[in-house]
Parts: sequence; structure tokens; C-alpha cells
Amino acid sequence: MRTAEVKRKTAETDIEIRVNLDGDAAKSVIDSGIGFLDHMLTLLSRHAAIEMTVLCKGDTEVDDHHSTEDIGIALGKAMQEALGDKKGIRRYASIALPMDEELVLCALDISGRGGLYYDVPFLTEKIGTFDTELVEEFMHAFAQNAGFTLHLQKLAGHNSHHISEAAFKGLGRALRQAISEDPREADRIPSTKGVL
Repeated sequence: MRTAEVKRKTAETDIEIRVNLDGDAAKSVIDSGIGFLDHMLTLLSRHAAIEMTVLCKGDTEVDDHHSTEDIGIALGKAMQEALGDKKGIRRYASIALPMDEELVLCALDISGRGGLYYDVPFLTEKIGTFDTELVEEFMHAFAQNAGFTLHLQKLAGHNSHHISEAAFKGLGRALRQAISEDPREADRIPSTKGVL
């Protein structure tokens, strides 16, 4: 079963993450302490078809940075653990995801080499009280700790809320495809090197 549980406790955050890659996303429980991030993580769970529990108590009285980054770290580690040796997965996926007038490209390689390649400019500094720069912080922490090569690029748009939605939905849809099992490769690691 492709599941994992990660706990992360620092002086700034106390986080518990559980993922079930083959579970029911409708059963996900998301409580980050940050309303907008809850919305984005719910979209990610639903579009990836991954059942997630994300619980965080963080120093949001300071700002949302520590909680957002640390959730990205813990969720990335949980994804890496749940994927195990990665036998039988499709590995690659990409999508140009529209969200009304926005269009965001997401390309993903479950490579074992974490890296974010990000070109998603926002025209505002905030979405409500949430700093738009934290979208990149989350994506960087997630990709680095999951060991994923992740490209995100805004192709069109100007509404910050919709841009963020397109990025998280795009990541969800790409994840859904990349972690899906390929019956033709069931016992093989999808690399000529034999390891990811």
C-alpha cells in the first residue's frame, strides 16, 4: 500500500502529514491554520486523487511563511516515502491547465533529483492576507523534499487567486498521472539506470 506518515516539529511549527496515494481524496482532512493554503491543498488533493491529512499548528501570528514552507517540506517527504522504489509508475507528466483567463504549465518528473523551475509572476503581493511569494516557497520545499523535478510557468493571466489555483490544480493533475501505475512496466523502475 502506497502510504506514508510524516511528523515535523520545530520551534515554529508542529505538523502531521499522512498520504494515501490510492485512497479517497474526498476523505482528506486539511487544517494548515491558513485559510488560503487550506483551499490550495484541498485542490491539490482532489486533482491528484490523493487522500491527505495535513494538520499544522504554526506561528501564524508572525506570518504564514514558516507554516507554508514546513508543510511543503513534510508533504514532499511523505510523497517520497509513499512512492517507495517507484516501480511501475509512469514517472513523467505535464499539463497546461486553464483557470478561466489564466493558463499555467506544469511539467513533472519523479526523478529523485529535487528541483523547482518556476516562472509564475503575480501582479499582486497578496491574495487576501496570504503572500503570493509563498506559492513559490511551498512548491520549492515540496519538490526538493519529494525528489521531483517540477517546472511551473504562467503562460497567461492576471488574477492572482486564479493563477495560484491553476498552479496547484496543475500540480495535482500532473501528480495524478505521474504516480499512476503503468501495467506494462509493473515490475520495473522507469529509468534505464535501474534506480530513481
